[in-house]
Amino acid sequence: MEIDGSKKSGSGTILRLAIALASILGEGLHIYNIRKRRRQPGLRPQHLNAVLTAAQLCDAEVKGAALNSQELWFRPGRIRGGRIEAEIGTAGSIPMLLLTVLPICAYAPKTAQIHVTKGGTDVRHAPPINYLQHVLVPTLERMGMASSVEVHRYGYYPKGMGEVTLTVHPCHRLSPLTLEEAGTVTNLRGVSVCTFLKERRVAHRQAEAATRYLETHGVTADIDVVYDESNPLQKGSSLVLWAETDTKALLGGDAIGEIRKPSERVGEEAARNLLTELESRATVDVHLADMLVPYVALAKGESVYLTRSMTEHLDTNIWFTRQILGTDVKIEKTEDLYRIRSGGS
Repeated sequence: MEIDGSKKSGSGTILRLAIALASILGEGLHIYNIRKRRRQPGLRPQHLNAVLTAAQLCDAEVKGAALNSQELWFRPGRIRGGRIEAEIGTAGSIPMLLLTVLPICAYAPKTAQIHVTKGGTDVRHAPPINYLQHVLVPTLERMGMASSVEVHRYGYYPKGMGEVTLTVHPCHRLSPLTLEEAGTVTNLRGVSVCTFLKERRVAHRQAEAATRYLETHGVTADIDVVYDESNPLQKGSSLVLWAETDTKALLGGDAIGEIRKPSERVGEEAARNLLTELESRATVDVHLADMLVPYVALAKGESVYLTRSMTEHLDTNIWFTRQILGTDVKIEKTEDLYRIRSGGS
């Protein structure tokens, strides 16, 4: 597999998919121009450790795996599963690392446990760890992939120091996913977390602001408030909301706390993000839409879901899986939504 990493988005999504699909297919990979279009091209700590973690999972031979490298050779062996240790060493995103190896774990002959330390669980430009736990993981379970995410320590910018364990049980085959009707919301929940910010009631203020915003739009939410003390080295906060409908659609919205960003703004931002998804009548949110592409492409049978936007990552993931798997992934515009339809492999 010869992959030019500067194509389409020119981002880490091409690297993540390339590593995952090469491991699953058992094919050697040469990827160059890695993250060429990003402000800091090449392998950042989370990308480097994603590659090295995947290599452990499938006993791969790797060349060029170094910080800032823009060229990499990856020759996978047999996917083995078991317990794998990974360490990022910065506030680089743990969820993004997990998104690289999660598809590979589905093909392991035994349970895979990925234990990641010294990274960021809730950082900008990446899904918060609770989004993976409450939106992605339950959706993949519908496809026959049983997994869980355990947060031992939350980690934020700039120090990170987060710790997470992903557990994935063997998946004998991925089932197709059919989500064609938005339905009516039956359950709207959330988790508001802050680490060592209890004296300022940050978690409560985030939850209260989100609740008020949602109520003004006729929606009631049940938000858990978590005052975390797992990481004394790095304060921070996040809010993840998710809604389930009577047609089993599951959509999320989130926001990250930052210095000089009021807790009330975090709450309103997360609520607004979720309401935008619900009001569009989509069946998956814009982030889940791109995450699901490799799974529906690998599943046996036809999958279909609706999303409100053709994002850069979604476009890239569909293009790339077509190139590598030859899967017939169709994009159909229907009124204000995009229908993603995959014929499976």
